Amino acid sequence: MRVHLVTMPWHPLDLPSLQLGLLNRLVRRAEPGAEVTEFHGSLRWAEFLLERSGGRLRPHDYVSVGSDAVFHGLGDWVFSGVLYDDPDWGLARLRAYAAERDVFIGTAVAMRPYAAAFVAACAEEVLAARPDVVGFTSTFMQNVASLALARELKRRRPELTVVFGGSNCDGPMGHALHRNHPFVDHVVRGEAEYALPALLRHLADGTDPVDVPGLCWWDGPVSRANPAARRTVAPADIPAPDYDQWQAALDASPVREYVHPKLVVEGARGCWWGEKHHCTFCGLNGSAMTFRAKPGERLWAEIDRLVRRHRVLDVVTVDNIIDMAYFRDFLPRVVASGWDLRLHYEVKSNLTAAQLKLLGESGAVHIQPGIESLGSRVLDLMDKGVTGARNVRTLRECENHALTCSWNLLYGFPGETADDYTPVIDQLPALVHLQPPSGAHRIQLERFSPHFTDPGLGFGKRRPARMYQHVYQLPEDELADLVYLFDTEDAGIGGPVERRLRDAVVAWRAGHAGSRLLFEEDGEHLVVHDRRHGRPPAVHRFTGWRAEALRRLQDGRTVRALHRLLTADGGAEPTPRALAEWVRQAHDLGLLFRDGATYVSLPTWGEPVRLPEGAA
Repeated sequence: MRVHLVTMPWHPLDLPSLQLGLLNRLVRRAEPGAEVTEFHGSLRWAEFLLERSGGRLRPHDYVSVGSDAVFHGLGDWVFSGVLYDDPDWGLARLRAYAAERDVFIGTAVAMRPYAAAFVAACAEEVLAARPDVVGFTSTFMQNVASLALARELKRRRPELTVVFGGSNCDGPMGHALHRNHPFVDHVVRGEAEYALPALLRHLADGTDPVDVPGLCWWDGPVSRANPAARRTVAPADIPAPDYDQWQAALDASPVREYVHPKLVVEGARGCWWGEKHHCTFCGLNGSAMTFRAKPGERLWAEIDRLVRRHRVLDVVTVDNIIDMAYFRDFLPRVVASGWDLRLHYEVKSNLTAAQLKLLGESGAVHIQPGIESLGSRVLDLMDKGVTGARNVRTLRECENHALTCSWNLLYGFPGETADDYTPVIDQLPALVHLQPPSGAHRIQLERFSPHFTDPGLGFGKRRPARMYQHVYQLPEDELADLVYLFDTEDAGIGGPVERRLRDAVVAWRAGHAGSRLLFEEDGEHLVVHDRRHGRPPAVHRFTGWRAEALRRLQDGRTVRALHRLLTADGGAEPTPRALAEWVRQAHDLGLLFRDGATYVSLPTWGEPVRLPEGAA
C-alpha cells in the first residue's frame, strides 16, 4: 500500500507538520510494508508564489494571509475559486465584508490568480508517487485548499482513496465536510492513532469500516458517521514524530532563506484545568478534553533525538497546558543537558515565581500563559481559576526571568459591567513597563466552548460567522455543522468603556519598548528607578518597614495581611493607619497594582532585554 500524506496551505512555514510527522510513524507502525510519502503543500505554495509572481509575493505575504487574517477567512477564500471552478467566486462578498470591517485584502486578491495552477501542479506531483491512499490533515484555514486538491485528485484518478482528518474534522464538522464533498471518501473524526490503522486494514481487505469509531464513510450514496470513540488515545500509543521528509523538502526549498525553522513536539493532550473548569470561551480541545501526558523522561528523549537529528534548537510544544509534573521530571532534565534550547510553551497563568524561574533556566524563551484579563470578576466569568493580581504577578515575573509572554486581553463576557473594567483601565498606564497584550479583543463564539454548548450562558442567538459566506458555497444549515466560529449578539461592555479599553491597550503597546520600572538594592535602601512612558523620570528610595512592605507585596497581599507580616515580631511599626496611607501613596505613584483589596508591587529586578518590534 502506498500512502501519501498531505498538508496544504496555510500551515506555518517555519514549522514541520506535527500531524504528518505523527501519521508517518503511525502508518509505518500499523502497516510495516507501506510506502509513506509526504507532500508539504505550504512550502510548495510559498515557492510557487515567489516564482510565479517574480518575487512580488514573498513568504511574509504568506504569513499576512495565512496567519494574520485567520479570523477573516482570507486564506480559505484564495482557494475557494478553485474549489467552485469560478475565479471570481465570492469576490464581491469579500469586498463588501472587507469594506465594512476595514480589512486589507489586497495580498489575498493578488494571490488568487495563482491558485488554480498551483492546485494542478500539486495534483501532478502527488499522483506521480502513484498513491493508493491520500490523507489530508486540516486545521484552521487548511480546509478549502485541501478540498480543492482532493477534488482534483479524484477527477484525475477516481479509484484513489481520499481521507481527511485533523481538528477541522472533529465532531459534527467532520460529518458535514464528508456529506457535502462526495470526492472525500473517509473522514477521521477525532484522534487518529486507533482509527486510521483500523481504516487501512478495511481498505486492504475491501470491507466496510462499520466498526471504526468516529469514521465517516460512504454507504453507496449515503454518508455514514460511526459513533464517536469512547476512549482517548493513551500517551504510550502516541508516536514520536518523524520530520525527515519535511527536512528534505525545506533544505531543497528556495523559501529556506526566508524562515527560521523550529521543531514541534507534543508532551500532552487535553487540558487538566478544562476537565474540572472549562474556560467558558475556549473550544480548542474539541471533543478530547481528557488530559494525558507523556512521562517527562520520554518527552526529553524525543526532543533530544529531534534536536540532534535536525540541528535545530528552537522547540515549540503544542500542549494546550503544561503538565505540572514536568516541573519535576522534564524541565530539570532540560536544565541538566546544558543545551542552549529555545522552548516555546503554553502554561497556566498562576505559576509561581520559582516555576517561571525554572522555565527560564530550561531555555523557555516564549510562553503563552492564558492571562486574558487583569480583572478578577471578569476572570471569574471565564472560570479561569486565577485573579487579576496573580496575572499581574505573572507579567512581572516574566520580565524578571527573561520570558517573552504572549497574551490577549479579552472582553465581551455576559454579565460583565463597566465597573469591572474602569479600575483596571485606570491602572494600565502603570503597567507600561510590563509586556502588553497583542490587543484588546471581543470574544468570538467557538464551537465546543461552554458558551456554545450552553446557550443559557448568554449567547442564545448564533449563526455561522459571516466570513464563511465568502469561503463556502453551502446553505447555512450545513455551515452550522461545518464551521468553528459563530457570530452572536455582543455581550458585556461596549461604547465609551470599550473604546477606553482598546485605546489604553494601544497606548500600552506604543509606550512599552522604552519603559522601565526597576528595583535596586543600595545598602539599607530599596531604590526604584522609574522610567515609564507618560511619567516624568523619578527615583524613589525606601528604607525600614516601607522597603520591606514593597518587597512583601511582590507576592500580592491585602493591607491587613501585610500589616500582620510586618508586625509579626512584635514591633510597633507600622501602625495600621500609617501602612494604609503609605500603600495609598505607593499606589498613586504607580508602584502598586490594586485588584480589589489586594495590592501587587510592580517594579522588576534587572534590566529587561528587548528586541525591536519584528526582530528575530
